[in-house]
Amino acid sequence: MLLRRQEPSAFFTPVSYWPLPSQGYKACMKAGFVYIMASRVNGTIYVGSTSNLVQRAYQHRNRLIDGFTREHGCTLLVWLEAHDDLQEARRRELQIKKWKRDWKLRLIEQDNPDWLDLYPRLFG
Repeated sequence: MLLRRQEPSAFFTPVSYWPLPSQGYKACMKAGFVYIMASRVNGTIYVGSTSNLVQRAYQHRNRLIDGFTREHGCTLLVWLEAHDDLQEARRRELQIKKWKRDWKLRLIEQDNPDWLDLYPRLFG
């Protein structure tokens, strides 16, 4: 018995008919951010990534997350970078984490020479 492939209906498109990422379609893209939290000017810094920067920065600022930022008092949002794709943001985070400290400091000071807390600016 020979089975024939049926054409997709108007209401349902099987996955096999959807364009593949290699054909220019990115499935489930979610925006992301890479950010740096600091304890003070030239103090301890933490590099992270998230899909919800406002929520994540709030958690760091208020020491709601156990771990490095809480232990070292990294409560100031001093640098951020937006990405269209969360996975791209995570790759960038890992790249920056491998950098020397001086490179990270230059990255912060390039956009925020006074190490101002950028959290209030997230709201307009």
